[in-house]
Amino acid sequence: MKRRPPTAEEMLIKMAGLCAGAEQCTADIRQKILKHGFSVDEAEKMISYLCANKYIDDSRYARAYSVDKVRFSGWGKLKIGMGLRAKGMSDTAISQALDHIPENDYLEALRKVMISKARSLDLKEIKDRQKLYRHLASRGFESRLIISAIRSFLKSEKANPD
Repeated sequence: MKRRPPTAEEMLIKMAGLCAGAEQCTADIRQKILKHGFSVDEAEKMISYLCANKYIDDSRYARAYSVDKVRFSGWGKLKIGMGLRAKGMSDTAISQALDHIPENDYLEALRKVMISKARSLDLKEIKDRQKLYRHLASRGFESRLIISAIRSFLKSEKANPD
């Protein structure tokens, strides 16, 4: 038995429920609406309603996305910025979201990712220190923070040998 496509009102209710349950961005909601066969005009009308009624707020989404990616995924600001850019966020929203990340959480995420990777490396070897640097860079952390964190880690390892 084939399902009938949802009406515009049903789709709007479904998207409002989705947005009420978790932060969503305009691009994701637009994609979901279009996937169900609605026209671009219909999608934009639904999105306008959702934005006007505060179901969708891209700057709020960007802040939540940033904090969650640091805390739960161990991402750096560069990778988070690229992720938000891919979702069509404005440079202003991205900048504000990145500024919203608590500094302590950010440095702790860097430390955790570094320690986790360092367990599998011999940091006395330069090639392994380079692997650690590349790993942290691929997670989106800034070069100056990576270098500082690795130096601090190596100093603490020398002070506390096994």
